[in-house]
Amino acid sequence: MEFEITVTSEELIKPSSLNINHLPYHYLSFLDQIAPSSFMPFLFFYHSKRNLSDRERADHIKSSLSEILNLFYPLAGRIKNSGDVVLCNDVGVSFVEAKAGCDMSQILENPNPYELDMFLPFKFDEVGDVPLKIQLTFFECGGLALGIGLCHKLCDAMSGLIFIRSWAAFARGDTDKIVTPSFDIAKMFPPRDMEDFNMATSITNENLVTRRFVFSKSSVESLRERFSGNKKFRATRVEALSAFLWSRFVATINRDDKTQKIYTLKHLVNLRRKADPFIPEHMFGNILSFSVTVPKMIINEDDDEAKPSLVEQIREEIRKIDALYVNKIQEDSRAHLEFRNKHFSGFFKGEIVSLTLTSLCKFPVYDADFGWGKPLWFASTSMIDENQGAFIDTKEGDGIEALINLDQNHMSRFESDGELLRYVSSNPSVYVSASRETCNQ
Repeated sequence: MEFEITVTSEELIKPSSLNINHLPYHYLSFLDQIAPSSFMPFLFFYHSKRNLSDRERADHIKSSLSEILNLFYPLAGRIKNSGDVVLCNDVGVSFVEAKAGCDMSQILENPNPYELDMFLPFKFDEVGDVPLKIQLTFFECGGLALGIGLCHKLCDAMSGLIFIRSWAAFARGDTDKIVTPSFDIAKMFPPRDMEDFNMATSITNENLVTRRFVFSKSSVESLRERFSGNKKFRATRVEALSAFLWSRFVATINRDDKTQKIYTLKHLVNLRRKADPFIPEHMFGNILSFSVTVPKMIINEDDDEAKPSLVEQIREEIRKIDALYVNKIQEDSRAHLEFRNKHFSGFFKGEIVSLTLTSLCKFPVYDADFGWGKPLWFASTSMIDENQGAFIDTKEGDGIEALINLDQNHMSRFESDGELLRYVSSNPSVYVSASRETCNQ
């Protein structure tokens, strides 16, 4: 569909208590330093509210943001020294207001990741020195979209959601749910001189395509059964979907490949509960690493003996990321960098083809209630890295939305794969019945 989004205002939202007694600098940790220089998108859609005007909702969002920035003060600062430090100068957060020339139902009935990008106030790889950008877009029906971009150099998705949940809690007056963050992550993972290391993490490919695939509860359970190794163990939802999508990924892109490439499966892993003692959830930053599974065989959907082995391999590689692993990163970050760069070197040379998956399943993305109800939908936008995927719970919590980003030629094969289509709905509407009632809320 075609529609226009018109920007109506742009401003900087500063913390309400300027020059508050906070530290003048926020130093990024070693794990922050190696994080991508891109924005993480968070996009929420909300019903209309007849008892509140657009102006009242916008003012409410902005005033609560100004208050919560007193706690999350580095987000109102500016990134300096090539991304090693944040100057906590309270300059403010970039805030855009806009109007969409359509009803929200028109978006939700056929959500397109690339159209959804229009509700975000940034391009993913154009971070600059601003840690946080926000866009509030009002639809003709009264519904609204809240697009949030957090610089990945400062935090991972969990820290980003702690900020969003605390902001929402303040906005609705639920102050006991506000989390006071800690910005001491650099003490746990000290920064280091990165001059000797190539920090590139992706290959630019303008022919990438992002698609949304939805697995219903029954499809997820069917895949868990299929990949659970004849009852030897019970595959988790993420393990089962990872094994299945990797098998379809290899089957489709490897069809005509006569080379000796190595096909791997990479998972981003949260380190908070891997450490001993646990790293507190209120610790703000990038607290993650990745596991690499090199499957011992290419899975064929007719090879029942092969299926469980991949799940077991995935589980075993993730288990290797334990307290000892975290301690090694803290004590010898150089070894971790060398391992990381060796993996990416093979990727750049075309020797390794890696599918990278991350999961936001069980993350509290639907807790972002700013006083007018929980989100109608937490949306999946487009992605920028090749061979990348993300899992997000459906709003009911029993199904999974999978966002997959591939080369255009590979995607045309992948999305038409008969085995994949047995289990997914390709880009279905989001609560069609609910979205049509949006204007009547």
